[in-house]
Amino acid sequence: MSSPISKRLLLVDGHYYLYRSFFAIRGLQNSRGQPTNAIYGFVKALRRMLADLNPDYAAVIWDAGLPERRTQLQPEYKQHREAMPDDLEVQQEPLQRIVPLLGVASLFLENTEADDLIASYVMEACRGRIECVVATNDKDILQMVREGVSIYSTAKADLGEGNGGFKLLGVPEVREKWGVDPAQIADVLALTGDSADNIAGVPGVGGKTAAKWIRQYGSLQRLLEGDDLDPKVSEKLLPSLDLVRANRQMVALDLDLPLPLSILEMGIKPDYDALIAALRDCEFRSLTAEVEREKARLVEGRETRDEFQSIE
Repeated sequence: MSSPISKRLLLVDGHYYLYRSFFAIRGLQNSRGQPTNAIYGFVKALRRMLADLNPDYAAVIWDAGLPERRTQLQPEYKQHREAMPDDLEVQQEPLQRIVPLLGVASLFLENTEADDLIASYVMEACRGRIECVVATNDKDILQMVREGVSIYSTAKADLGEGNGGFKLLGVPEVREKWGVDPAQIADVLALTGDSADNIAGVPGVGGKTAAKWIRQYGSLQRLLEGDDLDPKVSEKLLPSLDLVRANRQMVALDLDLPLPLSILEMGIKPDYDALIAALRDCEFRSLTAEVEREKARLVEGRETRDEFQSIE
């Protein structure tokens, strides 16, 4: 009999939240003229996640280049993306120094995309019977959703009208949104491609059509090998068989990468003094005061506990 899940791991897609924070808050800078909007938004978002989820372990995972297997399959992969804006790039390194001060590991693997490293950590968490919550907007990661694995979302489309806070997207939510089970999302993406990653899809096949085909035939493999396809399906699919097969390899996530840090080493231990100093340097007055109050409550709680134990 397997042991019940009793711990929770939070994995954060670093570059997604970096860009989201940068574009959500504009014009913020310190008195030295240094932009700080992405740092501020990211720290606020990460602190909110920690409060919402109360995880036992946490890490921010960063992109660190493209894997050779994808660029060999499709040399144009992500080549259309614009360079990071200068006033965002200068905030990346300072933010990566601040994240560990929040008590959260900041991790990457050379020539590896964040979603592959996240997927490998998800598999390790599943093996260790640790619940895993991933904060991301990456469609590829949805294929990792299963029992004990969910996606953290604050998007209005996911929360529903009139609902605030956050929502954990599990298997039912992903199935409702995509029309297929999470494990079949890679099959859908192989057919539709992904314009965000410069991956072409089957001409004239969108998400609804792709999901319909996968439901009808059970899997992409059966669809590709089927000799009794509907003539309309054959007409669209057959000219793109090689493309679809390559796409399926592109969207497959690496599940057994070497992990730069074990999950059990990701315990959340903020360095309040260093964090407060870093926030002051950024000139985040209200956020600094918020963290100072948090530290004071923690110290007061420890002193009260120590006094109670001494009386005993």
